[in-house]
Amino acid sequence: MDDGFVLASSSPRRRDLLAQLGVTPDLLLAPEIDETPRSGELPRAYVTRMAREKAQAVAARAPQPSVLLAADTTVACGRRILPAATTPELVDQCLRLLSGRRHTVHTAVAVVDAGGRLRERLSATVVQFKRLSDAERAAYVACGEGLGKAGGYAIQGRAAAFVSFLSGSYSGVVGLPLHEVRQLLTASGLP
Repeated sequence: MDDGFVLASSSPRRRDLLAQLGVTPDLLLAPEIDETPRSGELPRAYVTRMAREKAQAVAARAPQPSVLLAADTTVACGRRILPAATTPELVDQCLRLLSGRRHTVHTAVAVVDAGGRLRERLSATVVQFKRLSDAERAAYVACGEGLGKAGGYAIQGRAAAFVSFLSGSYSGVVGLPLHEVRQLLTASGLP
């Protein structure tokens, strides 16, 4: 059974970004993997491993797709991997750390074609936040937008006002670097 294009994600942001390329997944399957960083694992290695493991996990469950895409995004402050903020306290901790500093958002993309060949790309974007006041942090935490987001913020929302510098892929920060994705999908035979 051929299920066309499978997106190994339940992220509405990734679906919206794919739509900008004119691509609609035929099937959405959320990967179920352990996303705990390994001891001493650096951000680039971590995010690349996560995208690959997500692709492999979904490929093992999915009916024979023609193309499968998985991605992972992480925010790194130096060598430190910031978590997906699951509580308001974690959102605040991330914002305190990122306030007035540059950080790197890594998004790895893994694509598996119908023949089982894996292709990967990594996007790294440097983002700098302005120095955040206590009131700005508190208002952002209270809005709830940073919950579940890597590094505790969503650049496509209210946090856009915190960004004083960006070098790289804006869509990569949102969760899917479109330039790299288009190259991978084309190379994998997706029209």
